[in-house]
Amino acid sequence: MEGRIRYVFSAKMWKHGAEGGWHFVSLPKEISSEIREHLKWQEEGWGRMKTIAQIGQVKWDTAIWFDTKHDTYILPVKADVRRKEKLAIDQSIDVTLWI
Repeated sequence: MEGRIRYVFSAKMWKHGAEGGWHFVSLPKEISSEIREHLKWQEEGWGRMKTIAQIGQVKWDTAIWFDTKHDTYILPVKADVRRKEKLAIDQSIDVTLWI
């Protein structure tokens, strides 16, 4: 991904809210702090920042959002990605992001 900064980390997937809630991975605070310090200018409304994510063999265009409650960015993990990679809540997942 030429011209983009690459971040690699592992984190557990979690689910927001009740039935049908979105699934997320929270970026480590150190990575979030670095992104916020150097790339905040790329944020759009509500702390949204476009990115490319990869989990396992699945790579997709997406965005991360800054979650002020947890003071970190969160990455939504689509159902298609969860299904293809057989992901489960509380499972530690290796994630690569290009911003």
